[in-house]
Amino acid sequence: MEITAGGLLEVRITPADVGKRVSVRRVEAGRSGGPAFLDTVGVLTSWTSGVLTITRKDGVSVHIAESSLVAGKTVPPAPARRRGPAASFEELARVTARAWQPLESEPLGEWTLRAAGGFTRRANSVLPLGDPGIPLDEALARVTSWYAERDLPAYVQAATGALGTQELLCAELERRGWTNEVSAEVRTGALAPVGDLDADVTDVRLTREPDAHWLERYGKVQDPELARRMLVEGPSVWFASLDGGRAIGRCVVDGRWAGFAAVTVDPARRRRGLASAVMTALARRALDEGASAAWLQVETDNPGARALYDAMGFATHHSYHHFRAAGEAR
Repeated sequence: MEITAGGLLEVRITPADVGKRVSVRRVEAGRSGGPAFLDTVGVLTSWTSGVLTITRKDGVSVHIAESSLVAGKTVPPAPARRRGPAASFEELARVTARAWQPLESEPLGEWTLRAAGGFTRRANSVLPLGDPGIPLDEALARVTSWYAERDLPAYVQAATGALGTQELLCAELERRGWTNEVSAEVRTGALAPVGDLDADVTDVRLTREPDAHWLERYGKVQDPELARRMLVEGPSVWFASLDGGRAIGRCVVDGRWAGFAAVTVDPARRRRGLASAVMTALARRALDEGASAAWLQVETDNPGARALYDAMGFATHHSYHHFRAAGEAR
């Protein structure tokens, strides 16, 4: 926190700092009745009517009364990760989008409206990489009507937690009543260590299309033909299956990147190394195609997968969130 030469805390931020990354300390009543000091770091997304809103890297918005501040300052953007492949937010956003290609898309300024019959939010949401070219309320009205024309709920995918992410947009969506329905982490890591894992890949079968057993294990398929059309799209897509489809995975090779997804194991066969074998086989194929870096997406409420990816050296690059339009039921 900001401490002057005289040893006093100071608030050195103003409403003019909205949009900047800040670190603040506030005082509140503690459980014992005495004062408690709480620190928050994130992007200052608004300062109105005596209340600050700070969006943390995990996408959670913290509302702080101006009267409770005891210190505050602007801070540099989060330092670049020192482990794993370097990548900007925009590069990763475009790479991950190419791995889940929609069947239909339409530009709205620098936003992209994407639809795929409702199969996976990632292909049925707006990718807002830039300015929509019209005022935000008009843009969101256009988004809502575009998805309504397709009998789909309106989603916007927005990110937090890295240089160039969209904390301000997240805050504006929240203010308009949009619901953050799902949050996930985009993780990155070096590809070679995954390919070098001591896993038995002898019986892992790699194919260019998912078979019926693969789709059944994936378990998120209402329309198999639609799912198949979606899943095979991408720069270079591979499907892995092991133990009669009791463990599966998908990998999209795109230049230097290999994107892992749909790594799923029969609950009765977990903790036997099947997921590691699937990922190792896919990683080796991606290495053969010239990839060197890896990415994956994992929801924040999936502790088992998070632990597996921790052990493989994947670290969080940023978080993304799917906001659903106000007033739309699930």
